[in-house]
Amino acid sequence: MAFEQSGPTASGEPQEVAAPYGGAAGGQKRVRTRHFEKAKQDGVKIVGLTSYDYLSAQVFDAAGIDFLLVGDSAGNTVFGYDTTLPVTVDELIPLTRAVARAAKRALVVADMPFGSYEVNAREALHTAIRFMKETGAHAVKLEGGVRSAEQIRRVVEAGIPVMGHVGYTPQSEHGLGGHVIQGRGEDGADQLLRDALAVQEAGAFAVVLEMVPSEAAKAVTEALTIPTLSVGAGPHCDGQLLVWSDWAGMTTGRIPKFVKQYAQLAKTLEEAAVSFREDVASGAYPAPEHEY
Repeated sequence: MAFEQSGPTASGEPQEVAAPYGGAAGGQKRVRTRHFEKAKQDGVKIVGLTSYDYLSAQVFDAAGIDFLLVGDSAGNTVFGYDTTLPVTVDELIPLTRAVARAAKRALVVADMPFGSYEVNAREALHTAIRFMKETGAHAVKLEGGVRSAEQIRRVVEAGIPVMGHVGYTPQSEHGLGGHVIQGRGEDGADQLLRDALAVQEAGAFAVVLEMVPSEAAKAVTEALTIPTLSVGAGPHCDGQLLVWSDWAGMTTGRIPKFVKQYAQLAKTLEEAAVSFREDVASGAYPAPEHEY
């Protein structure tokens, strides 16, 4: 999205329209945290996907996705855990390293897993430093508003960009009583705003709003100077973020209401695997053209 083609000019040549990230068409100028601020100011929507490996990160980066989150959702999508709670820093570091190696333009954000920052600001800083030194990530993300403000502030003071995360916070699933929409009612909306403001005041460059009513997210977005990123928080946020396996139809069974599936990769891969098995069984593969 460094430049977007808006159609031909009178001379028939394509017209280049500057987007907030600058750089020539097809260029590789890196998305930075300052571009998030400019995108909000200019009303340009920010687009993010999760990624956990080199190949998917390459594809998303080439497609112009603005940021890639190596989420603790890897607990579900990569490691097969029931929740994100068991995920460790040591498990996420090689995944983040792979994504960072692939991304030439997208901002790579490392998710700080449960148990790696809650005790105090010193622990949070230690975890953030590990991610920055050992992976090549450009920023970290952690959950919690008011309760995590001290941790965010300390990490930011050390020169590490932080993306906040409020509303429904998966690492607090048991404390929240399950997958429950947050920010409902006057009290819920007030708490959501307090949490988002605390994240902003602590120095975060952006904040994820997950599973909150659209109107509550709109009020927060209008109140904040940093961008809001929706995960099921409606259309009024400054950007959108989805888990790529949900978005691409790799996830089977029930998916969240807010997810639009842009492909059905699970079905495509299953059909390909069945065809491969049948071809091998029948002797159709390998054919002469596949021989040396």
